[in-house]
Amino acid sequence: MVEDFDPCFTISVAARILGVHAQTLRYYERVGLIEPSRSRGNNRLYSSRDIERLRQIKTLMDDLGVNLAGVEVILRMREQMAEMEMEIKRLMEAGF
Repeated sequence: MVEDFDPCFTISVAARILGVHAQTLRYYERVGLIEPSRSRGNNRLYSSRDIERLRQIKTLMDDLGVNLAGVEVILRMREQMAEMEMEIKRLMEAGF
């Protein structure tokens, strides 16, 4: 069974899944929006989780017109909100 974090897609496969050019994925990595795993031969390998994050980036840019700086802010805020939700859940389970 393949886990969400298991790196299994090469850059060409990931680009085809997303309908973008491989150079776009390289650029997203260069600006820090995504960090794919690397094979022993230093090839980029994308997990299902990476593909989902890239779909979010593509949706924000293509459908909502958000620029890369805005995408970065939105993704960071989403991550912080998820962390806060987990902390609230932990506190509630602890009886606070």
